[in-house]
Amino acid sequence: MPRPTNKTELLTSSQKNFDLLFHFIESRSESEQMKEFPQGTMNRNIRDILAHLYHWQLMMKNWYDVGMAGQKPDIPAKGYTWKTVPKLNYKIWEDYSKVPLHEIKVLLNDTHKEMMKMIDDHSNEDIFDKKRYAWTGTTSLGAYFIGATSSHYDWALKLINKAFKNL
Repeated sequence: MPRPTNKTELLTSSQKNFDLLFHFIESRSESEQMKEFPQGTMNRNIRDILAHLYHWQLMMKNWYDVGMAGQKPDIPAKGYTWKTVPKLNYKIWEDYSKVPLHEIKVLLNDTHKEMMKMIDDHSNEDIFDKKRYAWTGTTSLGAYFIGATSSHYDWALKLINKAFKNL
């Protein structure tokens, strides 16, 4: 699916990609869902990938809350820059490495619903007009939502799919 360019497309592709991701995961047996992926990726299993999605949605929600309150959020996170995102992703991986898969599924489902409500609460212009909010800089709020939902779900599904083909 092409990158969303309006609110309806964003809501549709976010829900569709979320559903495809969870359908793929839930169509696997419990033991398959727990399998370790082949060497070569930091995210070593489904839990790692879902935890990654979950935490990035938490960060997005924080950016949004801080930014909409008129302050400047720490993007991507306090102490990190876009150049140090691999270090941030490793910290996320470490932080969730002991959280059970079933718990991560519930947490991600909850933040997905929050993201969808946040999107739904805005007009198309609010989401896709560039420079509408000071905290988003030269881009649009939609770019942040796309990164936290539809395109991130697509990335996750492709990564899991690739790993399962190589098991």
